[in-house]
Amino acid sequence: MTSSPASILHEDLLTVARSLEPALLSRIMALRDWLVTVAARIEDTNEVLTGFVEGLRDLGVPVERAAMAIEALHSEYAGIGRFWTPEEGTVVRYLPHGARRDVVYQSSPFAHVNRTGEWLFLDLTETPDDLFPIVPELKEAGFRHYIVIPFRFMNGAENGISFATRASEGFGEQGLKILRLVMPSFALVTELRATSNRLDEVLRIYVGDEPHRAILSGAILRGQVTRIRSAILFADMRDYTRISSTLSPEDAVDLLNNYFDCLVPPIEEEGGEVLKYLGDGLLAIIRDRGDDTGGAPQSALSAATRALRRIEAANNEGRFPVSINVGIALHHGDAAYGNVGSGRRLDFTVIGRDVNLASRIADLNKRLGEPLLMSKSFVNHLWGNPTCLGSHRVEGFEEQIEVFKP
Repeated sequence: MTSSPASILHEDLLTVARSLEPALLSRIMALRDWLVTVAARIEDTNEVLTGFVEGLRDLGVPVERAAMAIEALHSEYAGIGRFWTPEEGTVVRYLPHGARRDVVYQSSPFAHVNRTGEWLFLDLTETPDDLFPIVPELKEAGFRHYIVIPFRFMNGAENGISFATRASEGFGEQGLKILRLVMPSFALVTELRATSNRLDEVLRIYVGDEPHRAILSGAILRGQVTRIRSAILFADMRDYTRISSTLSPEDAVDLLNNYFDCLVPPIEEEGGEVLKYLGDGLLAIIRDRGDDTGGAPQSALSAATRALRRIEAANNEGRFPVSINVGIALHHGDAAYGNVGSGRRLDFTVIGRDVNLASRIADLNKRLGEPLLMSKSFVNHLWGNPTCLGSHRVEGFEEQIEVFKP
């Protein structure tokens, strides 16, 4: 007697497994083993989805389209969609933040299955076009049957995967039983991978590339210090306190974001990374490239001059509430990371003489009326002929500091 999809879903896994031929069951177990031993460690998630779908097809499940939607904790997108077809393999689409994405999601079959907690089975020959927006698209592509399967992570994130086939008989009783047996393993591996990626992304967003790698590698003991020889860039907005005093908190955040949009892209385009946002300032480095100690300073100078041009263009276009000015200091030395704090709360912060000197040179920008200043140790690595502006006293340093402008 043929089992209905609903009855297959409500049978316990042992009963489902016993209803299958031993040879087929052995191959199903092999796919589950691949998921938890091999797929869990594959770097490219596209390869995981491709391998999973191809494994299903090898077992006789007639998958001709698969789509997976996973919530993400990322500053630039809300989720990641992956789509598989035999012709294109797996492709990725990033799902944006915002109200439009929420509207699209709420009308989707993925939202439906996450609300109900049940698998969705559609015979598209009997499904009205207005049930879900994707139904007409599936019909036009010739698909006959469609399954959507929810899986919720332990953190509450709502996710799902769908399968479509053009086979007139659909996925069949055996195909549904195979999915029933392998989906728990696939969901578990997907959650483990997503949790690891989420931790990696959140750390990278908030502490930067190098610190996040160090933290994940185990550098979390208080007092540990790591030195990186590099060009150091310190930028600071002028009169931010006065400017922001007339703004709402939301407008002040908008000002800072537009301001950093002028500074950060040139730094990253030159191979640099922002280590710290410091209110209205930032600290960034461009690492020395082996024995080439001139490349990093030249890249830092290029990033700084382009950032200043972007600030000027933004002022001319009226993108700020008032015209702003910025001071940028460039120095060459050690950027030292250190774990500081007490008890269970530590900060992986940037410390050291060279970092302090870069910030003090930035204080000179306003005093000398120059938007860009460089230390002597920085210009010693440049190929051009900067203009010396003399030696000056700066807070915290007994010796006077010689500074230059381009």
